[in-house]
Amino acid sequence: MFTMYINMEYVYIGWYPLWIGERGTFMATARSRSHKHFQLDSMKIKRAQKALRAKTETETIERALDLAIAEHESNRLALEATERFVKSGIDIKDVYGRLGG
Repeated sequence: MFTMYINMEYVYIGWYPLWIGERGTFMATARSRSHKHFQLDSMKIKRAQKALRAKTETETIERALDLAIAEHESNRLALEATERFVKSGIDIKDVYGRLGG
């Protein structure tokens, strides 16, 4: 879980360890790390580093990847819950008349 507060000048994201994947890892260990070489926009990295309050560029990339993975997992779970809800046969009424159809 994480919380986000948006201010006009910066974004603060409260950081909590994420339980990721089937193997349940928190962060990359020395054994699971590999050297990769990418050509990335340095200004984008600096902006992300400030937004994520990361100390290093590596930490910035790791946090951004963790957020992307967590967002994907959250979307997957929401989709599964929506599908179960729709398949349950519940009758949904359009009380505001905005769904059309």
